[in-house]
Amino acid sequence: MASDTRLSDTRLSVNVNAIAMLRNRRDLPWPSVTGFARLVLDAGAKGITIHPRPDERHIRTHDVFDLHTMIQADYPGRELCLEGYPDDRFLGLVEKVRPQQVLYVPDDPAQSTSDHGWDVPANLEFLLDIVDQSKSWGIRTALFMDPDAETTPEAAQAGADRIEIYTGPYGGCYDQPDRAAVELNNVVAAAEAARSAGLGVNAGHDLTIANIPPLIARAPFIEEVSIGHGFSADALVCGAAEAVRLYQSALREN
Repeated sequence: MASDTRLSDTRLSVNVNAIAMLRNRRDLPWPSVTGFARLVLDAGAKGITIHPRPDERHIRTHDVFDLHTMIQADYPGRELCLEGYPDDRFLGLVEKVRPQQVLYVPDDPAQSTSDHGWDVPANLEFLLDIVDQSKSWGIRTALFMDPDAETTPEAAQAGADRIEIYTGPYGGCYDQPDRAAVELNNVVAAAEAARSAGLGVNAGHDLTIANIPPLIARAPFIEEVSIGHGFSADALVCGAAEAVRLYQSALREN
């Protein structure tokens, strides 16, 4: 019974980048990013994640402020997480908005999606500075890390509060159960190593209703999962509110 209670504590943060990308196909204001965020928050999601890239190919600058204002006004206790590469533009947004959480990723601006974690030793001076800055603004600060037990603890050297483990290799094995078992072992070992180093642990990338339960069963201490692509695909079929219910149910399964 204690295990079930712990599982229920893992928070669902819905990434709405895909909704913004769909809207941007036309010079029209729909689908509404804030409207979709309201649907999932009303259904019980604990947060919204966005990645405002420099080219604004999905989330636009005004979306950042619109979502922040909406959550602050109408959803006390829910969270906005800003994800991005810590250049001057992004840090300026973080300082102005002061979201509950920021996730720093080592992306090149031309990347289609985040697909690797930080090399902390090679970027330590840089990371120490930006982590210190964001924490001085009262923001919980996370670093995107590969599913590698040797490297996840290194985020503590940079002063991060949490890591987000890149679960793409695990999610990519949806049709290869043997390989998925290996990748799951890597994610769990990386999560346990980070936890032992005093870091909070989030997870994200290609997580689905099917692959979440095995992960949470073995790493129930994961504090948050951030889900965008899979969630958006499921919401197209069953609706946003039902997708929240299904993902929250997956987070509670053994």
